[in-house]
Amino acid sequence: MARATAASSQWIDDNGVRQPGGEVHAWEPGTNQTVCGLALSRSRLRRFPHVVFDFRATDQITAADEVRYICPRCVAATTRRGERSWTRTAPRP
Repeated sequence: MARATAASSQWIDDNGVRQPGGEVHAWEPGTNQTVCGLALSRSRLRRFPHVVFDFRATDQITAADEVRYICPRCVAATTRRGERSWTRTAPRP
């Protein structure tokens, strides 16, 4: 099941679609809490069911990004164990 995104703020992209900004968490649609256990209503997080949570621990946040903080607990919960963050593209013979 693909996890959606919940965030503390939003911004509108060039196509007029809402995008998450600020503090970002993973959220399973149909529940009222994030993957790390925060209640959406109490923490005032906005739901973005159309945005898949596909952040990794290796992602870098720059000053140009609208996302300011990615929850490390949500990243750990959505990353499969044993999955390599890299793949060998040209193995030696």
